[in-house]
Amino acid sequence: MSDTGSLLGSPTRGHLIALTVPALLIGLISGGMLALVDVIAHGIQHVLWETLPHAWGADPDSGWWIFGTLTVIGVLVGLVIWLVPGHAEPDSATVELAVPPQPLWAVPGIALATVLTLAGGVSLGPEGPIIAINVSLCAWLMTRLWHAFPPQLAVILASSATIGALFGTPVAAALVLTGTLAALPGKGSLWDRLFLPLVSAAAGAMISNLLGAGMGELGGFGEYTPRPIDLLWGAIIATVSAAFGLIAVYGLPVLHRFARRVLRHRFLVPAVGGVLLGILGAIGGPITLFKGLDQSATLLAAHDEVTGWQLVVILVVKMAALLVAAAFSFRGGRVFPAVFLGVAAGMLGQVLLPDTPLSLAVAAGVIGLTLAIARDGWIALFVAVAMVGDVSMLPVLCVIILPAWLVVTASPDMIVEEHEPATGVRA
Repeated sequence: MSDTGSLLGSPTRGHLIALTVPALLIGLISGGMLALVDVIAHGIQHVLWETLPHAWGADPDSGWWIFGTLTVIGVLVGLVIWLVPGHAEPDSATVELAVPPQPLWAVPGIALATVLTLAGGVSLGPEGPIIAINVSLCAWLMTRLWHAFPPQLAVILASSATIGALFGTPVAAALVLTGTLAALPGKGSLWDRLFLPLVSAAAGAMISNLLGAGMGELGGFGEYTPRPIDLLWGAIIATVSAAFGLIAVYGLPVLHRFARRVLRHRFLVPAVGGVLLGILGAIGGPITLFKGLDQSATLLAAHDEVTGWQLVVILVVKMAALLVAAAFSFRGGRVFPAVFLGVAAGMLGQVLLPDTPLSLAVAAGVIGLTLAIARDGWIALFVAVAMVGDVSMLPVLCVIILPAWLVVTASPDMIVEEHEPATGVRA
């Protein structure tokens, strides 16, 4: 079998036909693993936030319960990172979405830390770790079923499948991978190069949607009618939101380095992080917990009752919680919390600029925060349209994203460079 470069850079019709079945298999595995992690996390979440407090006559929304639960989760994640073999790396703060395959024996530890993070109310999403899990599993399986199967091809297909599953559509994977695949040397057209990743992404998205693990949409905004003034209001909200998002971009490396220099032990980093997250959660309340998709819907449902000052508190607390979670070794991704921050920022923008339609304000806020934190214009546009569920807004969003991009274009990615993280940290 040819290597990854020829298979994706200059694929033949025979390559595409022959690899369709492996690509479908990778998609099914990836979508199924996302759904499995989601089901397990929701089950533990139900126990932590409903069964136990009701059994003990406690209010799960009270500050002390939130503080106690997140503190315990920090201790448990610290124990996993410290004691489970092979799970010390990779630190989610130091890697992009796509990561090299990990040893198969490291996957249970990654999955356990991820489930604890998702169930415990930590402000991170599943995207980074679930891609790492699927990449590792699929690379191991494919190279055993087909000995000549290039591991790097399995990485690309599993990443594509997981992105499709996370967002509920293969379009998301196509947008993420277009730049990477277009840069490959070879004579194949872009759609030839996207063929196999789209097969995997479509299979992953279908399984994810069937099992209820996709992102979905917020909806309920009503019909949007474009107006010229919306370009100005939307651009202001998107640009200010992007500037706010840069707090996380520049703050992550500083806080990450500080936590390791002060605490100097793998267990203590997330354990102390859990205490800090508990304090923040007690201040911000349940709306500032978890990855943020359900909380976004809850916040929007109460948009007539939420004041501007309340939205400011929610934004500050959630931003701080995202920074602490990412910097203190919790395993998770940053895109889903960025979407929640974008929704809250858009609602605040609509409070300050009441002439702005709510759907446009929310989409603009999501664009700004996602653009700053994920540094991908296609994903920012896609997520904004997907969340409000109105493709007629796309022409306006394609304009208002431009000044927001100028704000973030010279900033670094929200990632800790590998030469920074572990100096002085003891196992």
